[in-house]
Amino acid sequence: MAETNDLHVRVTEFLDKTLIAMGVPLEISIDDTPDGVRFDLSGDGGEILVRRRAETLDALQHIVNTAYRRHLDADRTFVLDYLGYRRGKDAELKQMARFAMEKVKSTGAAQEIGPLNPYARRLVHMTVAEDPNMTSESIGDAFMKTVIISTKR
Repeated sequence: MAETNDLHVRVTEFLDKTLIAMGVPLEISIDDTPDGVRFDLSGDGGEILVRRRAETLDALQHIVNTAYRRHLDADRTFVLDYLGYRRGKDAELKQMARFAMEKVKSTGAAQEIGPLNPYARRLVHMTVAEDPNMTSESIGDAFMKTVIISTKR
């Protein structure tokens, strides 16, 4: 537990310094879940993080994961959110994946979602994995890839 707390402190300090340098000193709260460590950001001025489809929030999350993820178990990740923005978008993406799965079941034709960043692809793959008759795979060779959802053969 001491190692976990130390990691939380190091990531929080990094985020705090980075946000101050960006001119948006925000409050940071931590929620350690089985899937990963969630940093919920709140305060005035943080809207800059969610402009342009949250590109800045995504970039900051990517930097945190690149720098610190190796200190987590293999299947866990860091998630950054500002005032519940990501929670809402995650729920929409999961619903979109479920809709695509239903379409695959009714038509028999594979469905594509994307292009998506690694975090979004992981959410889609985890959602598809909830149904033992469905499968998903990422295609593409860039940072943003498309997820193909189909039935298992």
